[in-house]
Formats: sequence, structure tokens, C-alpha cells
Amino acid sequence: MAVNIRIPELRIVDPDDDTILSLAPIQGLWTEEQYLAMTDHSSRMLEFDNGSIEVLPMPIPEHQKILAFLYELFVAFVRPRGGITLFSPLRVQIRPRKFREPDLVVLQDANDLRQQKRYWLGVDLAVEIVSDDDPERDTKVKRADYAEAAIPEYWIVNPLDDTITVLVLEGEMYTERGVFRRGEHATSQLLEGFGVSVDEVFAAK
Repeated sequence: MAVNIRIPELRIVDPDDDTILSLAPIQGLWTEEQYLAMTDHSSRMLEFDNGSIEVLPMPIPEHQKILAFLYELFVAFVRPRGGITLFSPLRVQIRPRKFREPDLVVLQDANDLRQQKRYWLGVDLAVEIVSDDDPERDTKVKRADYAEAAIPEYWIVNPLDDTITVLVLEGEMYTERGVFRRGEHATSQLLEGFGVSVDEVFAAK
């Protein structure tokens, strides 16, 4: 049975040719179900935090080229071992009333029951490619979010300084497995034997 969910009207604005959704008048008032209904029918990537909807910028080609390259590497390693790799848009619940859309996610078991139809309840590994409009969102805010969600490993791929930071969850916080630079290979602790050439990742852009 269809559920009729009333979603407050949004006003579209276009400052500097960058179309965004004007949500300020009703921020903090959105429900989780309204967020889910909106993202079910939106081409924009939206995240949700305690009643507020966050509109993510449209990825630039550089971002997407790096994402495509990493996706192929993770799939080639994870799939033969029974896992699954997907890329955004895909809603991952951090906790009730908080959702993020990582650039790339990995589950080591393709039959993991955290794969719900509308959103996932968790992942084993998340990857974010840093955007130049708000670097701290990926390097600090989401670092805290993914630790809160108890995601065992978080990769921060940063085209701004050509580094890949691999974070491993210890207790309730991440520690750095390493900050890998050009000429080095970034390696995973969770996926034993998996590594990527930093040079090749950023050559993809």
C-alpha cells in the first residue's frame, strides 16, 4: 500500500550557476521518513542529520574518474572472496536520524543482512574522495561519523594533496594505519593482501 508522505515545498535557487535546494527555513524539522521519501525520488545526493537535510555537491569528473578506478580495484579483490562493493548513491545509516552516502562501500559477505532494501545498516569499509569545496567534511566530520557507526575501516582519498589515509577502528575511534603518498602503496588491514598504488589512483584523475 502506498504511503502518502507530506514533504514541505522546496524552493530552487541558482547562485553562481550552482543549483541548490533552499532548505534553511525548515531545517531541523525533517523526519527520517521524509528524508527517505525525498531521496527515493531525487537525482541529487542528500544526507540527513537530526532533522536537517544536507545537499551534496555534484561530483566533478576528476572525482568520478578516481571513484571508477577504485571501484574496479575493490571489485576485483572483494568479489572473488564472496564480498560486494558498491558506490554512491547508497544510503548508509549511521544511527537513527543520521544517514551518509559514502563514495564507495565494501561488505566482505555479499549476503550480509545489513543490506536493507531502502538503506544499509552498516558496512565493513567506506571510502570518501575529498571534495575541494569542503575538505573537512570528509577528513574530520565523516571520520567521526563512521567511527560512530563502527565501520571497521575508512579510506580518505585526497586529490588535494595526493594522499590516501587508511583509518582502522580501535574501540570508538580511528587510528591511522598510514598516510600513503606518491611512490607508496596504500594497504588495508581489513582486506588482507589488498593494496593500491597511490600514483595510479591519482593518475586516474
